[in-house]
Amino acid sequence: MNIGSVLRQKRKDLRLTLKSVAEKAGISEGFLSQVENDVNSPSVYTLVKICNAIGIEAGDVLNEAKQLERIIVIRKSEWKDVELPNTGFVTRRFFPPENRSVIDSAVLVLEPGKSIPARKNFKNGQEVLCILKGSIELAYNDDVYILQECDSVHYHSSPERQMITNKGKGLAIVLWIGTI
Repeated sequence: MNIGSVLRQKRKDLRLTLKSVAEKAGISEGFLSQVENDVNSPSVYTLVKICNAIGIEAGDVLNEAKQLERIIVIRKSEWKDVELPNTGFVTRRFFPPENRSVIDSAVLVLEPGKSIPARKNFKNGQEVLCILKGSIELAYNDDVYILQECDSVHYHSSPERQMITNKGKGLAIVLWIGTI
C-alpha cells in the first residue's frame, strides 16, 4: 500500500509544508519525508496524528492508497493518436507522480530534429533508454551515441550534460526508465 504518496499529495494540495505538518503531528520533518517517500511506515497512531495535522481522515487515506493503480497497460494502437505539441516531443508516463516511488518510466515520442531535456534536480540516478522506433542521438557528458531501433543504453544520470535528440527523418519512439 502506497500511503506515503497519498499523504504527500494531500499535503501539497492543501499547500502545507513538511515542516508545518511535522510540527503539528509531533514528529520530525525527516521522518515525515521518509513516510511520504515510502522509506518508513508510520504506526497507526502516528498515521492518525499526521492525518489530523493535514486535516484529513486516516481511513480516507487508507482507502485511496488501496485504490491506486498497480498496473497500467499502453497498447501499440494507442500510439497512432499521439499529438505532438509545438515542442516536438511528448512524454507519456505510465504512472502519475503520486504512484511512483522507486522508478519513473515513460515512452518518449520525438519529431525529427527535436530534443528532450534531461530531468532536472536528479542526482545519483540511473536511466535506461530502449529505442522502439527510429533512431536518436544521446549526448552524454562529452560523448555522443547514435542509437538505432532495438538498441538500448543504461547510464548514470548527468542532468547538466545530457540530451536526447531525434536526428533521424521519421518519428522516434523511446522507452525511458529512470530511478527516482
